[in-house]
Amino acid sequence: MAKLSVQWLQAEYGFEATDENGLKVRYDNAPGSGGKLFGISPMKGLLMSLCTCSGIDVVLILNKKRQEISSFAIEVEGEREENKVPALWQKAHMKFILSGQIEEAKAIRAIELSINNYCSVAETLRRAGCVISWELVLNGQ
Repeated sequence: MAKLSVQWLQAEYGFEATDENGLKVRYDNAPGSGGKLFGISPMKGLLMSLCTCSGIDVVLILNKKRQEISSFAIEVEGEREENKVPALWQKAHMKFILSGQIEEAKAIRAIELSINNYCSVAETLRRAGCVISWELVLNGQ
């Protein structure tokens, strides 16, 4: 069971979340909604969590397939519902940027397995109606 705490630290909307191991993340409202750039917005944090969750899966899968990763980044763009409260993520497009001694077919399969089977954040977003798409850039191509 996860045990987290969140404390309000800065007016107007600056919060710091701490997990049971003492690891911290700072959150704030978007600047256009009164935030002061104390931290990331919770909704952007959700997209960051999508990338991190999937990234962990991809690394685990490629390691099991004996692929050598020299660098790995994920970029994501999201689109939220307009004129709704709450405004959920409708679309998320992920760009997986991998370099190393990696077979393209194995990278594609690792990403597919993550997004469609293993990543809990992806499934959470999908159940809320978000369409997740992705692309692969392998060794700069």
